[in-house]
This record gives sequence, structure tokens and C-alpha cells, in this order.
Amino acid sequence: MTEKNNPVQLSMTPIPDKMFFKIRDVAGIVGVKPHVLRYWESEFPTLGPKKNRNGQRMYTRKDIEMALEIRSLLHAEKFSIAGARQKLKKKRSAKSSNGDSLALGALKTIRKDLTSLLKSLKSESAT
Repeated sequence: MTEKNNPVQLSMTPIPDKMFFKIRDVAGIVGVKPHVLRYWESEFPTLGPKKNRNGQRMYTRKDIEMALEIRSLLHAEKFSIAGARQKLKKKRSAKSSNGDSLALGALKTIRKDLTSLLKSLKSESAT
């Protein structure tokens, strides 16, 4: 198997330290053609690069990581498009619910601290 077709080898491809990447650069990193990336954009809502004033797609590191994950799901793990979309959606919702519970815990702690502070301020002003 050539290096270009080996999904394990592609996941090890280092992402250059740049802020934005053009579609041709991303296609080279991910190991697919630009039209495949454009198709994936229509199928996976999580992959959505911004467009610059000229209308060119400008991918971020996060976009490239998502494209690499999509490629891994489709090629290495043999998911269908719908299956890969569903797996990414579940992963995103699991992260979201975990983050929500952490935020809720932090807010409860802050509320408790503020209530305690308010009580101490009231008791000081009463004396």
C-alpha cells in the first residue's frame, strides 16, 4: 500500500503551524482531492471553513483535524457517510453534555460563594 492510500500514515501527517489554509493545502494534508473536501462540507455540518473576501475557503487547524477524523471514519473504519455523521454528532453531544455539567457545577459553587459573601456583608452592615 502506498503512503498516499494508507489512512494510518495520513493521520500522522503534521499540520503546519499556520493560522489559515487553502483548500489545496488541506487536500494535501488529508490525502483527498479538493472536490472531496467540498462534498464533505455539504455532508458534515461540523466541517465548515470560512470564506475570505475572494470567496476562497480558508480552513483552520480545527477544520483540518475534523477532515482527518472524517477521513479516518470513512476510509479506515469503513463507516458510511450517514454512519460517520451520526458518530460525529454523538461525540459532539457527549462533549457538550460533559461541558454543561462542569459549567453547572461551577455556577453552583459561584452562587454559594456569593450567597455567603452577601450574608457576611449584611451582618457587617447591621453591626
